[in-house]
Amino acid sequence: MANITAADVNKLRGITGAGMMDCKKALVEADGDFEKAIDDLRKKGQKVAANRSDRDAAEGVVLAKTSQNDKKGVLLVVNCETDFVAKNEQFTELAQQLITIALDKNPASIEEFKTLIFNGSLTVNDKLVEMMGKIGEKIDLSKYESIVSEKVVAYNHPGNRLATIVGFTQSGEAVEPVAKQVAMQIAAMAPIAIDKNDVDANTIEREIEIGKEQARQEGKPEEMLEKIALGKLNKFYKESTLLNQELITDNKKTVGQYLQEVDKSLTVTAFKRISLN
Repeated sequence: MANITAADVNKLRGITGAGMMDCKKALVEADGDFEKAIDDLRKKGQKVAANRSDRDAAEGVVLAKTSQNDKKGVLLVVNCETDFVAKNEQFTELAQQLITIALDKNPASIEEFKTLIFNGSLTVNDKLVEMMGKIGEKIDLSKYESIVSEKVVAYNHPGNRLATIVGFTQSGEAVEPVAKQVAMQIAAMAPIAIDKNDVDANTIEREIEIGKEQARQEGKPEEMLEKIALGKLNKFYKESTLLNQELITDNKKTVGQYLQEVDKSLTVTAFKRISLN
C-alpha cells in the first residue's frame, strides 16, 4: 500500500482540478498511481483538466528559441527549487545562455547537452554545479526538445513557465502571423497530437474505455456503450488534436481550416509544448 501524502493529494488536485477528498480517495484506490487515479476520476464523471505532456517539472523557467533562419527551434527547462530563484537575474541569464548553446550545438539528449563546453574548459554540467554553489539551490536541466522544419515558430508565455515550438510545411510573409497564432493556440489549448491519425492506439483505447464507463455510470444500456464511447472519442479528437480544435480567436473555424485559408498545403509538421505546474 502506497503512502499517500498531502503533497500527493495537492499535486493531483493541481493536475485535475478535482476536490481534495476525491483526489485522496482516487490515489488510495490507485495505490498511488497518478495516471490510474486520473482515469478513475474521469470514469466517475469528474471534469479533469489533465494534459499528459506537462506534469513533472518543478520551479524554474521554460524557454523557446528559434535559429536565425527559423528552420530550427528548441525548448528548454532549467529547474531550481524556488520561485524566488527562478526570478533571480543570474539564473535567468544562465537559462538564456544555455538555450543559445542548445540551438547552436544541437545535442541529441540532455545527457549529451551537459557534456558540451559552456565556456573555456567549463562544461554545461560544470556550470550548473558552479551556479548551485553561488545560489544555494539545486539547479538542473529536466527537459529539452527540438524541431527542424521549413518554418519553426517559438512562443514564450509571459512569466517563462510555458513555451511552445511549432514546425510548418511552408515559410513566407503570409505564414508568419498564422504560425504565431497557432503557437499561441498550442500554449492555450494543450493538444496531444497534430491530427486524429497521430493519436497513439493506447490513448484511443483508454478514451474508449473511459467513455464506456462514463456512459455505464449514467445508466445507459450495455449494448449502447460502444456507440456512445465512439461519440465521446470524436469529441476528444475535436478538443485534443490541434488541427481539429476550434481556433481560440474564432470558434467558427478549426485550426486546420485557418491554415488552409493561407494555402491548401500549409500544415503543421510537429509541435512541442512544455509547462511548469
